[in-house]
Amino acid sequence: MRAALHEAKKALGRTSPNPAVGAVLVWRNRIVAKGHHRRAGAPHAEIACLRNLRRHVPPDATLYVTLEPCSTHGRTGACTSELIKAGVRTVVIGALDANPRHRGRAVPQLQAAGVEVRTGILGEDCRRLNEAFNKWIVTRRPFVIAKCGMSLDGRLSRREGEPRWITDSVARRHSHQLRAQVDAILVGAETLRADNPRLTVRGVSGARQPWRVVVTRSGKLPKTARLFRDRWSSMQHWSTECKFILAPLSSVVRSSLLPDGARAESLRRCTSRSSPTRQSDRVSASLVTRRSGGIFP
Repeated sequence: MRAALHEAKKALGRTSPNPAVGAVLVWRNRIVAKGHHRRAGAPHAEIACLRNLRRHVPPDATLYVTLEPCSTHGRTGACTSELIKAGVRTVVIGALDANPRHRGRAVPQLQAAGVEVRTGILGEDCRRLNEAFNKWIVTRRPFVIAKCGMSLDGRLSRREGEPRWITDSVARRHSHQLRAQVDAILVGAETLRADNPRLTVRGVSGARQPWRVVVTRSGKLPKTARLFRDRWSSMQHWSTECKFILAPLSSVVRSSLLPDGARAESLRRCTSRSSPTRQSDRVSASLVTRRSGGIFP
């Protein structure tokens, strides 16, 4: 199952609105085929794995898959039907699908066809892999990750005139890896005006560029801002009231939303008046030891 999880992680951030899923086929204690779901509309992990085998499935082989196989027809056929047709006799499932259309349906379908099924193997790891999808598919609201870089004594920025970064290159690389896994990045208008950020993914091979969301009450944003002038300038969304952000965004942001920028006034109003657990699903913080900058109110 760890090998299947490794396969699934290859497509993190690239399968939205679908979950990331990996599968491996084991025969005589050896992995003989691997596969993962690459993007929405592409073959699911189980099917990709079987195709990579390029031979008939041995009757004593076991398929390990991180997520319950789908049991309905959508862009692709039902994976349960394909597994039965391929002659898979044993299936080990990491986590049940959070999708109400599929949840718990694959197991009885496979068992009725004589397939041995085990569930819950590394279940928590498999569920955590798709925590964003699991929230969105049930609530139709994005999974929100609150990100910040700060010093151990609570500073989020340096004093004027000091070098611009409070974090090191490792933390900044992690930030881009995080961006590569989400559907959108959200900032307030003050961050846009003060920092003129690009809000793009850089240094991550094959990454999709996320939507860029600006929260503004006035709607008056600098036309010369970088995000209005690059090749991804069409991938933007504005909101004027914080309480109305998440519902409209669900039309373009299917799984994850990353609030970014310490100076985002409207974003601060949105988050600081409620408990973090009500506004964010996960917190990602980079801690540094340097003491400089101002204190975040």
